Amino acid sequence: MSKTDTPTAPAGSEPRVRPHPLRHALDVVGVQNLSLIVALIVLCAAIGSQNSHFFLVSNIKTIGTTVAIVGILAVVQTTVMLLGGLDISVGSAAGLTSVASAMVFTSSASAGLGILVGLVVGIGVGLLNGLVIVYGRVNAVIATLATYAALRGLANLISDGRAQGYTGTDSTFVFLARGSIIGIPILVWVLIIVAALVHLMLRYTDIGRNIYATGGNPTAARLAGINLNRYVVGCYILAGFVAGIAGILLTARTGSGQPTSGSQGLELQSITAAALGGVALQGGKGGISGTILAVLLLGVLQNGLTILNVNSFWQDIAQGALLIVAVVIQQRRKGPRAYGLPG
Repeated sequence: MSKTDTPTAPAGSEPRVRPHPLRHALDVVGVQNLSLIVALIVLCAAIGSQNSHFFLVSNIKTIGTTVAIVGILAVVQTTVMLLGGLDISVGSAAGLTSVASAMVFTSSASAGLGILVGLVVGIGVGLLNGLVIVYGRVNAVIATLATYAALRGLANLISDGRAQGYTGTDSTFVFLARGSIIGIPILVWVLIIVAALVHLMLRYTDIGRNIYATGGNPTAARLAGINLNRYVVGCYILAGFVAGIAGILLTARTGSGQPTSGSQGLELQSITAAALGGVALQGGKGGISGTILAVLLLGVLQNGLTILNVNSFWQDIAQGALLIVAVVIQQRRKGPRAYGLPG
């Protein structure tokens, strides 16, 4: 063959076509994540054009510390939703944990013991939810709605409806609330660590693959030998454990145990972030990266409305509207609607 000849592909094979760079980027990042990134950039630009203080490092740190608690709850809410469940009790669990950790700290003067008790309370709540759902055969929404109310009432009962203890002088709680490493607040580091660990579990372990399989098709997962009951209980224990972490961070931020203030509404925010991040309400689809982007979007929106002196009630309206938009987009992608007029 001369130098001018063009090599030909072997018989029966087709020439390899490189994907378009834009298509490759979409495959790597994902359409859902890319849309969230674009929305986040547009929102930041819009708010920054109205108030230059938005881009200050201090304000960016404020956004990070503000979204940290709801962020770690959204991460674990993602795991539960991937399984096909829902945990409406995470906010109440965080409130109960906050009260328990502060009261134990006050009586023992030991931050370590207060944190340990808080984590045990969170695990106990998660175990209760899992057992009720699996062995009581109660729908996850109903079960966690019941524990949401019960835990909220218990937190108010043992605290007499008031903030308990004072952790503002303890070095451990102060470090959690206001400490930083390489300029990044500890609260943000906790979110990064929790998100990274859960992401690695979901993407690179058999446990994660089984969670996706269970949420995608429970019947097929059971026939494949996956113990569905064990995974349901395990995921709700994980949710309770992370809610315990959130409660401890809430105690550190506020300097006391908070039965309702600070924890109320966390469950709705975590569900909104997960749904907005692309997690299917039916389970089996979604990921941590989309949830984190959605958490940042909600945090930037809340911060922007605050620094622009917009009525705080609009924040609730915006959050509810975003949840509706996220669910509508999911339903439209699934195909024909189950109810209502033909789509």
